[in-house]
Amino acid sequence: MNTILNRIKSPKDLKDCSMKELSLLSKEIRSLIIEVVSKNGGHLSPNLGVVEMTIALHYVFDALEDKIIWDVGHQCYTHKILTGRKDQFSTLRQLDGLCGFPCREESEYDIYNTGHASTALSAALGMAVARDKENKEHQVVAVVGDGSLTGGVAWEALNQIGHLREKLIIVLNYNEMSISLNVGAMSKYLSYLVSGQHYLRMKDHAKTILKAIPAVGWPMIKAGRAIEEVIKKTFFPGLLFEELGIRYIGPVQGHSIGSLIEVFKDAKAHEGPVLILCVTKKGKGYPLAESNPAKYHSASPFDIQTGESTSTDKRTTYSSVFGKTVVDLADKDEKVMAITAAMPDGTGLRDFSQRFPDRFFDVGIAEQHAVDFATGLALSGYKPVVAIYSTFLQRAYDQLYHDVCLMDIPVVFGLDRSGIVPDDGPTHQGINDIVYLRHLPNMIVMAPKDENELRHMLKSALSYGHPVSVRFPKGKVIGVDQDGELNVIPLGKGEVLKEGKDLLIAFGSLVHPALEAAAKLEDDGIELAVVNARFAKPLDEDLILSYARSGSVVLTVEEGVTAGGFGSAVRELLDRKKIFDIRFKSIGLPDEIYPLGKVDQVKKMFKLDPDGLAQQIRQFYGK
Repeated sequence: MNTILNRIKSPKDLKDCSMKELSLLSKEIRSLIIEVVSKNGGHLSPNLGVVEMTIALHYVFDALEDKIIWDVGHQCYTHKILTGRKDQFSTLRQLDGLCGFPCREESEYDIYNTGHASTALSAALGMAVARDKENKEHQVVAVVGDGSLTGGVAWEALNQIGHLREKLIIVLNYNEMSISLNVGAMSKYLSYLVSGQHYLRMKDHAKTILKAIPAVGWPMIKAGRAIEEVIKKTFFPGLLFEELGIRYIGPVQGHSIGSLIEVFKDAKAHEGPVLILCVTKKGKGYPLAESNPAKYHSASPFDIQTGESTSTDKRTTYSSVFGKTVVDLADKDEKVMAITAAMPDGTGLRDFSQRFPDRFFDVGIAEQHAVDFATGLALSGYKPVVAIYSTFLQRAYDQLYHDVCLMDIPVVFGLDRSGIVPDDGPTHQGINDIVYLRHLPNMIVMAPKDENELRHMLKSALSYGHPVSVRFPKGKVIGVDQDGELNVIPLGKGEVLKEGKDLLIAFGSLVHPALEAAAKLEDDGIELAVVNARFAKPLDEDLILSYARSGSVVLTVEEGVTAGGFGSAVRELLDRKKIFDIRFKSIGLPDEIYPLGKVDQVKKMFKLDPDGLAQQIRQFYGK
């Protein structure tokens, strides 16, 4: 079938298309995105909302010369399709396939790898400054949206952008439902008059005429300025950006390619920073996503007709167990609070937000604020539980150290998406949290072997009176029975799951694979005691030392980076106790960038599945 999309080999081909053809192209791209995401999973709603915007950007700008940076990057599917990757698009989020985020290693059109929010403005400003120092003339464009302006980093950048006044274009992708009430027909008209290039030319021309009139010219100019300020403050939604020194244009209909092209061309002609507010609709073109954009923000494979998941695995997720447990704990203790950074659904806290709306706080994409906000609650006698992804908590490292751990404030951190994370690639791999938490003073680091132990750990974490992190993986639970009553786990105590001669001590999600590996090794004459560590800090020193006999073997297993991780903690313990006459091996992940793929695929690649663990241990024994 001879479609418009088949003619687009690179963004340059857009120049040969009429407005009608570009409109048809947007429909074809939406169909392709829906088709692929329904099979592979992915960020559906954000990408359906920016199709026209992306077409217009590539129509106006030269993406090989100009610099286009996508904030967060989860809305870059149309960009990938238009930049020569249409034929590979079916491999989206698959092993050896296209990443769901911008990837410099993947294409020369991707100039900045983004997976976390609020970073694009700072990077764009840096590129704009470098351009001007080198006397170059290319454009720098930052596409920001989906809550990125709730992040403090973005506002730090805006402050500097307004100060330096470098030529820079900010495209703010704003969801229709989030536009405030003052954005209507009158507001659109006034903002166009105040901000548009036509208005600016008229204003400059009027000033020239008025200056030539003796006595009354300057008073009239001053009066005109006063009237303009009144209009801005009464009706103008972009006043804040104007006050920061950034020219505001908008709102612009984000699904009108013609309007977008016109505005982008106007912005190119402006000297200095410009912010264009584009009003879009998440999930545009797919009614189910339009009516429930949150559900399809990051969707698992689904049936296009019904929107229902096509997964045959009906087990619940660790996130769901976490959320339900926090609700149960809050039912019994009115001091329990829940905090999330723009992830009420992803962290399983949606039910909590509905049951206890006055005890639930979504702070937006502001992880640093989330941590410090929790410290204030804890110091006032409340029990905050901060639900946050492992990779996102990295953004609040200083707050963890300076504001929580140094003061030994009892804040509980539920670290979702810890360990290997499927589909999203390197930016979302939660493989560093053991390392960056273990060395913090007063921090307790825990990980459950299954969903039932997760529930007990959350109960325990609220009772210890210290900062606590509880890490758990993304995905389905193991499927064990759950106890009715929750108990407090003795601080720093592991459990022996299998007796044996040498020690295999596993932390968190790899406990059950370690048990399977130990069973496989019995046929080779390798008798391993398997211990569920439960804690990476504090360690169960007595239990570990009871197995660390002269000439014995001590093996550690973790789903995280081994450099400074759980295995390092055990090795440090043995060194402190001057136990050197043993054979020791730490099994986990190397400190490198991890490939895109499913959890099972990546685990097998790094030999962290039961067969891989058995193979590594067998080789260590020389068998």
